[in-house]
Amino acid sequence: MDPPAAFVIEELARGVGARGYPPSAGTLDYRDAAAHWMNRRFAVALAPDDLAACVGTKEFVGSLAGYLHLRQPERDTVLYPAVSYPTYAMGATLAGLRSVSVALVNGQLDLGSIDPTDISRALVLWANSPSNPTGALDDLEGLATWGRRHGVLVVSDECYAEYTWATRPRTILEHGADGVLALHSISKRSNLAGFRAGFYAGDSEIVAYLRSVRQHAGFMVPGPVQAAAASAFADDAHVELQRERYRRRLELLSGALKRLDVDAPFPDGAFYLWCSKDGMDGWGLATMLAERSGLVVSPGELYGEAGTDFVRIAVVQPDERLELAASRLEAS
Repeated sequence: MDPPAAFVIEELARGVGARGYPPSAGTLDYRDAAAHWMNRRFAVALAPDDLAACVGTKEFVGSLAGYLHLRQPERDTVLYPAVSYPTYAMGATLAGLRSVSVALVNGQLDLGSIDPTDISRALVLWANSPSNPTGALDDLEGLATWGRRHGVLVVSDECYAEYTWATRPRTILEHGADGVLALHSISKRSNLAGFRAGFYAGDSEIVAYLRSVRQHAGFMVPGPVQAAAASAFADDAHVELQRERYRRRLELLSGALKRLDVDAPFPDGAFYLWCSKDGMDGWGLATMLAERSGLVVSPGELYGEAGTDFVRIAVVQPDERLELAASRLEAS
């Protein structure tokens, strides 16, 4: 990833909160900064107690199903997008539960395709908008309505929301908090993946429950990291600079790939290109791109069987490297 903003690293170096155990739910400053960011970015009013910290969003994704099962032991199923981040399904596996993929239509969850028996057993439906790996945007209002109708918690992983291209950034919390959670990360927003800091917000009963059980597992974002991440959430200028970097890179590679008859449409969101080429599966296309340009990409099969014919390209390398790869593609 690109380097983080210098003022954030300076705040980390101050070591605020390093001596004692930090609150598992997050310091008041951390939660207040996150709540103010949600209000600025999405016009959603949250109080600091409406959200809580997590040690990066991946640990939350991987552990949520187990905690929800403690609360509802009669339910044993995790629903997740058929093409998606693998940890949604792995969270069920780690908890000894069932995972059931949900088909996608035009990049959106096909809720009508879910078997009624799976709905009755579902603890959670995961959504990811913008999507990793496809960049698609989902109908968050429709997902929230469906979840409330069926009594299934809908968790919307929105860690790429700052990099939404087709519309303004969206959150499921715009459509009410009952029966839903939104999950956000400092990793993608501020180039701070190593901080391992994020937060979840939404249904007050679920947030309170998770805060109470997660503290016993020792999930704590270090105090200095919370202080530095709060400073990042309070600033938007560095994010706007990163948005422009990603936009340029996506346009550059999308154009270069089309010259090789690779279908690489500009995404609706996120900083990935979801690409395919007639006559090739994802592994074949990944091999071709590596040989011709030096690009190392992810075969789509890694994100689910439905992604077999695709590759994911992350535009996270420095500009000069991607420009070199683009020039090699154009010369092929």
